[in-house]
Amino acid sequence: MGSSEQYKTEMEGLARQSALYPKEALLAVKTDRHSLFIGLPKEISSQENRICLTPEAVDILVRNGHRVVIETGAGEASKFSDHEYSDAGAGIVYSAPEVFQADIILKVDPPVKKEMDYLKPGKTLISALPMAKVSADYLKALNTRKVTAIAFELIQDKVGGMPVVRAMSEIAGSTVMLIAAEYLSSVNDGRGVILGGITGVPPTKVVILGAGTVAEYAARTALGLGAEVKIFDKNIYKLRRIKYAIGQQAYTSTIDTPILRDAISRADVVIGAIRAEEGGSPTVVTEEMVSAMQPNAVIVDVSIDQGGCFETSEITTHKNPTFQKFGVTHYCVPNIASRVARTASTAFSHIFTPFLLQTGTLGGIEEMVFTNKWFMKGVYSYKGSLTNAPIARKFDMPYKDLNLFMAARL
Repeated sequence: MGSSEQYKTEMEGLARQSALYPKEALLAVKTDRHSLFIGLPKEISSQENRICLTPEAVDILVRNGHRVVIETGAGEASKFSDHEYSDAGAGIVYSAPEVFQADIILKVDPPVKKEMDYLKPGKTLISALPMAKVSADYLKALNTRKVTAIAFELIQDKVGGMPVVRAMSEIAGSTVMLIAAEYLSSVNDGRGVILGGITGVPPTKVVILGAGTVAEYAARTALGLGAEVKIFDKNIYKLRRIKYAIGQQAYTSTIDTPILRDAISRADVVIGAIRAEEGGSPTVVTEEMVSAMQPNAVIVDVSIDQGGCFETSEITTHKNPTFQKFGVTHYCVPNIASRVARTASTAFSHIFTPFLLQTGTLGGIEEMVFTNKWFMKGVYSYKGSLTNAPIARKFDMPYKDLNLFMAARL
């Protein structure tokens, strides 16, 4: 069996398995199959190379009775051609307004102003929601258009995990140490040290802030290369979990300023990977601490899309990824996973295809939202109302509990 056919078989099997999980019977569940109309626009941002569905995923959706349209060239940055999507059954259109005629708009970056004008009432937008780039004006514009907006970062699964965050964090964690190695090298005017260690030479010192998925995969990579790794987090249970997960000895500590300050001053690489809380990542490394770091040390702020955890951080791009402050190299690109767009796009497909199939089976996106409380958590705007409390508090905007809308449907 070819890899493409095997992929399709596995994805269809995964979708069927969803029926084995207990459903939260909040409402009577429709069982009539509903044909979805899904649109994949081309990303406008030069930063973004990913796409949410691969041709194989489109083939599965089309064979299950759904309609998919894709803007020409939307998959090129991930090395998927229009021809592959057309062969899979997608309709190729030649302008963004045509794609936005779809009932469900599936894209990576949130829509910019021009794209926002294409959104019509009653449509569903599923995209990322990087808090560092979101403004009150964006949320007001979204509410004005009375659409249902679902954020990748907020979608949960049946056991309370965050599948999109987990997948992109695994990619970012695996990639981040390769980035650090690149900027430590003499070729990039770095410290001229190898990331890791060799016989007779002291190992590179790596400090990781946070003990989540990014930290886990970054620590695995760094330890595998022979680096000396220190992990800091404010939660002791997370530190216990990461020590168990990586299966190797690594120094761990709660975030205590004197200890952290000393570790950072000696580090060759500092990775910021602290998860956002209540709308933004906490700043734990001050400007003064950065100024005390070694010359040409490297900071990679993975949390920059949620505000960053270094006081000196500023958003950068894939074309101009770094800047120096106090002689320290800062890498602050918000979508690291976009560096490996094909891998990331495949990961997106593994997540979105089963839930789209289930959405069709239940009878549409509203049935999916109000039948599954775990999926409901991804909704932050519903038909003109902001429905996410932390986001509402951050921007001092009115908020309505989505459960009230559910009660109104009864």
